[in-house]
Amino acid sequence: MTTSVRTTFSAPFPAEYRRSGVLLHVTSLPSPYGIGDVGPSAFAWVDRLVAAGQSWWQVLPLGPTGCGHSPYQALSSFAANELIISPDQLINDGILRADDCGNPSFPAEAVDFEKVIPFKERLVSLAWRNFRSGARPDLRGAFEQFCEEKEAIQDDAALFMTLRAKYQEKSFLEWPAELVRREPKAISRAKRELADAIDRFRFGQFIVLSHWQILKEYANQRGLRLLGDLPIFVSVDSSDVWAYPELFLLDEQLRPRFVAGVPPDYFSAQGQLWGNPVYNWKVLRQTGYDWWIRRLQARLDYLDAIRIDHFRGFEAAWHVPAGSPTAQSGQWVPGPGEDFFSKVQQALGGLPLLAEDLGVITPAVNALRDQFHLPGMRVLQFGFNGDPNNPHLPHHSVHNGVVYTGTHDNDTARGWYDLLPEQERRNFWNYLHRAPGSPQEVAWELMKLAWSTKAALAVAPFQDLLGLGSNARMNIPGRADGQWRWRCPSDDAQHEAAFQWLHELTKTSDRMASRNLSENNR
Repeated sequence: MTTSVRTTFSAPFPAEYRRSGVLLHVTSLPSPYGIGDVGPSAFAWVDRLVAAGQSWWQVLPLGPTGCGHSPYQALSSFAANELIISPDQLINDGILRADDCGNPSFPAEAVDFEKVIPFKERLVSLAWRNFRSGARPDLRGAFEQFCEEKEAIQDDAALFMTLRAKYQEKSFLEWPAELVRREPKAISRAKRELADAIDRFRFGQFIVLSHWQILKEYANQRGLRLLGDLPIFVSVDSSDVWAYPELFLLDEQLRPRFVAGVPPDYFSAQGQLWGNPVYNWKVLRQTGYDWWIRRLQARLDYLDAIRIDHFRGFEAAWHVPAGSPTAQSGQWVPGPGEDFFSKVQQALGGLPLLAEDLGVITPAVNALRDQFHLPGMRVLQFGFNGDPNNPHLPHHSVHNGVVYTGTHDNDTARGWYDLLPEQERRNFWNYLHRAPGSPQEVAWELMKLAWSTKAALAVAPFQDLLGLGSNARMNIPGRADGQWRWRCPSDDAQHEAAFQWLHELTKTSDRMASRNLSENNR
């Protein structure tokens, strides 16, 4: 396993760059095991994208999920989600037998986390017992090397996750006081008592990250790059807060003094109250942002570029006093700004980052983004409110940016149109200079607009390529339950027609992956 940062993208996009891609989280891929994984369907997905001339596959955050199964509330910034381990790959590796999986019966259209989690945990634990008992002895050296190389970034996560399991998934604040405070004797004792469980966690990480690396190399060899997502904030119940409480604004009981969110916006009239602890940037600055740099490096070992979710928080973040019922009582507090990105750029040798610059964006946020030539975002669903200066209108796109039909937080294009006020519907069709069409046409019309812009990269969620309605929505911001469950249908005939259409659109829009550019910028 490599620990180096090997980037094939660094901001800004070169002047001649013109590409496209599809957004689909790994968990949404078809699979007989209840949730998408890095098995055969992921490789087939890569082949589909490549055949359609795509250059990027965008996924959501890859960390182990906590509250509400949200990838934006990960239990660790440095660990990966074991739920995307492929049983088929474990069988191919000779660590499981086919009959170990039994006869799983899961819904095809949604992830049933309550059934999937124990199923996957049982299989990975069985694989660990087999490995520990001598299965695939040739992998022992690679596993030991992985543990040694990743110890500095995964040691805290391994202990945290095993302790969390021991204490029935309770918040770490409910653990014994000596563990909450990380007293050295208590930590040493826990490591001894939970040694096998800790090694089991490391084994799961070894498997999922090894398989992901194989998938990434397979994609890269075919000209497809992987764009990941990194939330700016971490979960309040995470190994990050437990292991590094000094990096966050916490009280003496290690509870947040302030929590993150945003003021009233497009998604919520009362603002969004996320509940994440906010950073103590003074302490982070004193360390040279070491934790943040290691966080980015850990993900760039397995991704070609990262979209930084809520980029504006680096200029100023919305701090809401803990206990507030809504986000309306917050205030903007300055972030680290230029100093942070200068240090990151120096450490990484570049900035393979995209800026999610949506929401309440000020000239200062734009200036910070542009100072480091970071591509920003435009979302076409936000563009048709009748304001001719709306930056999300297609003709206002800029080259060094990414245009989306919608994101994981938006409704699908068809669902968006179904709820669109009549005037905005007229604005949409007038912009296209055509008579109103059917709702089924809306998603493809938005994609054609996105692909026609001057933006270096155009991206659409897979739901829009299939023209699906609101029942295929991935997330509704502000709603905790029932999210992140959507899975794509495995109707090959439908997919074949959609990908053929995507190939033609990409070709006529001059966004084909085969355009003659240097390998580093493909």
